[in-house]
Amino acid sequence: MACHLIDPDARQDALAAAQRLKMARSAHAYVRGNTAHFYDWLRHLKRGHLPEGPPVWICGDCHIGNLGPLAHSDGRVEIQIRDLDQAVIGNPAHDLVRLGLSLASAARGSDLPGVTTARILEQMIEGYAGAMEPGQPGDEGDEVPEAMRVAVKTARRRSWQHLAKERIKNTKPAIPLGKSFWPLGAEERSEITQLFEREHVRQLATLLRSRKDNAPVEILDAAYWKKGCSSLGKLRYCVLLGIGDKQLELCLMDLKEAVPAAAPADDSADMPEDQAQRVVEGARHLSPHLGERMRAIQLFGRSIFIRELLPQDLKIELETLTREQAMNIARFLANVVGKAHARQMDADTRSKWAKELSRPRTGDLKAPSWLWSSVVDLLAIHEKAYLEHCRLFALNESH
Repeated sequence: MACHLIDPDARQDALAAAQRLKMARSAHAYVRGNTAHFYDWLRHLKRGHLPEGPPVWICGDCHIGNLGPLAHSDGRVEIQIRDLDQAVIGNPAHDLVRLGLSLASAARGSDLPGVTTARILEQMIEGYAGAMEPGQPGDEGDEVPEAMRVAVKTARRRSWQHLAKERIKNTKPAIPLGKSFWPLGAEERSEITQLFEREHVRQLATLLRSRKDNAPVEILDAAYWKKGCSSLGKLRYCVLLGIGDKQLELCLMDLKEAVPAAAPADDSADMPEDQAQRVVEGARHLSPHLGERMRAIQLFGRSIFIRELLPQDLKIELETLTREQAMNIARFLANVVGKAHARQMDADTRSKWAKELSRPRTGDLKAPSWLWSSVVDLLAIHEKAYLEHCRLFALNESH
């Protein structure tokens, strides 16, 4: 069964079926996995519906699953934006709307009343605007929600064994083929072997912790990685490395194809033409912990970015939320996004943008009317599309 998945067409068929089923699990999963509706909605907006923020690097796909604990090369762990495939220089308001939609969808999935969605958006704006103020504290402190403190604490305690069991389901130096990992063709294996013979790629593998720059790097195993709803149509590889002479230190590398961003960029934006370089540059501005351990490469004539996966890198998974949890998490995550935007602005620009964010408001709602109306419209669009998606695909493919 696994052998036919070496064929690119067979891989794409299998990925498409898996993606459709994953997105059918819940309306929240559909929102996370389908950015096309969001970008289409943005394209058809009337000018002036959203505030025009200062052009900075934005995530472009700023949903809950794309934020989480990330490790710095010096061992620090902070919650930052962890997926930058859609990063562009654009309007920071787009990240706020996308995050608001994701949080509102999670609240609906937790069967929270509609009024909680209004409170979530209020907390989002307060958290984001707070990041624009001078002298912002770090991510630690009493303001951090319990769920986020637990996530960071869990990340700090994680070792290679945790990463191996989670990512490759195996602590032995091999990648088990099956549901998540598929075999490579001879040409793929040869190209990947040659890739890690390049000096700048080899140095990326020896960058972190106590590794020496001149340490030998050996490929122990490699596989095609079937991962995530957004990976359809993109090359994705997992490479297991052994670093050192006598006692090998294991290292897991993630290679992912970068394709043109669907997120709308500012007309005057000066971004790298190479798509992987765009992703890496976006990461360096938005999530320095991640950006410093990424590289842009060429593989099979395609633009690829490569990074080491660390045990401390985690995705935030929110199952069932209470009203208080939803509000606290909304404020905190919006603050994280706000800091990523704010570090790219001078003090005067941050002050003006914070004032612009809060206008106009409707009635007693403390969130701006543009955010409320945008999230309500998008929830309706995605709910209808989700049900239609289930009718078209899940009924047949779940049997």
